[in-house]
Amino acid sequence: MSEIRVCFLGTPEFAAVSLQRLLSDEHYKIVGVVSQPDRPAGRKLQLTPSPVKKLAFENKIPTITPQNLRKDPAAFEMIRSWKAEVAVVVAFGQILDQDFLNLFPFGCVNVHSSLLPRWRGAAPIQRALEAGDNQTGVCLQKVVLKLDAGDIIGKRILDLDGEINSLELHDKLAVLGGDLLHVDLMDYIRGNLAALPQDESQVTYAKKIDKIESEIKLNDSARLIHNKVRAFTWGPGTFTLFEGKRLKVHKTRIFDETSTGIPGKIIEIKKESFLVQTGVGVLEVLEVQPESKSNMSAKDFIKGFKIEKGVQLG
Repeated sequence: MSEIRVCFLGTPEFAAVSLQRLLSDEHYKIVGVVSQPDRPAGRKLQLTPSPVKKLAFENKIPTITPQNLRKDPAAFEMIRSWKAEVAVVVAFGQILDQDFLNLFPFGCVNVHSSLLPRWRGAAPIQRALEAGDNQTGVCLQKVVLKLDAGDIIGKRILDLDGEINSLELHDKLAVLGGDLLHVDLMDYIRGNLAALPQDESQVTYAKKIDKIESEIKLNDSARLIHNKVRAFTWGPGTFTLFEGKRLKVHKTRIFDETSTGIPGKIIEIKKESFLVQTGVGVLEVLEVQPESKSNMSAKDFIKGFKIEKGVQLG
């Protein structure tokens, strides 16, 4: 079989990993890339291209960045002119319509960072960790108009240890997504792999994370709080209150899951951490960031702010 002509749609670093894997695969030829428009970034809010756009430019691939692909006839015609045989979508960030899907003889496929049908939607990595899932992974699915509901072409499963945070999980799943495109997509195109329908009775949704969710509820259990901290590491982070100001909590461990007491009370100062009573169980805090300060270890926080047993958080 000759090279498969690919139209790639993606935006963040997660997608750039998949694009790089396709670029290194002699079976595929990336004939065009579609990414989100440049966005303000950094303190000076300079317009900055997405990681996918940067990679495409480095490899001299034709690239367009429509504000809304569905409402941009010129962009649509440009994509048509590339004569791609398959479209690969990875964290693109725009909704596609049927006219777009009909452009490609082998259809349109999507790399999704969960084990579908669990965690369809915007924030599957964070929601899997927040829920305390023991497994997650990536799926390669056919794109249909209903959100993340297409038949599954392939998947990669990853066991979770209860400590991994969302940034670490992001990087692992990005690599697995590239592997799906390298192996399963080609098997599907060659007719050696059939796509299987999802079990609609098992569907859950990973709704977009709202900043209002960032505040830690110290009445929750140590397990729930720990899972939220590691889930929201990628963004938007988590915080509680210390002396009326925000104290961001970056890293925790579960010290105990059964004890009860006054939620938010620091019950012990250790050499490298401090222990906080929750609604059920005790949370060990390892890294924090006081308001208007840099990220610091719990040890430095204890020393710099003279933290003692009995201090109340929240």
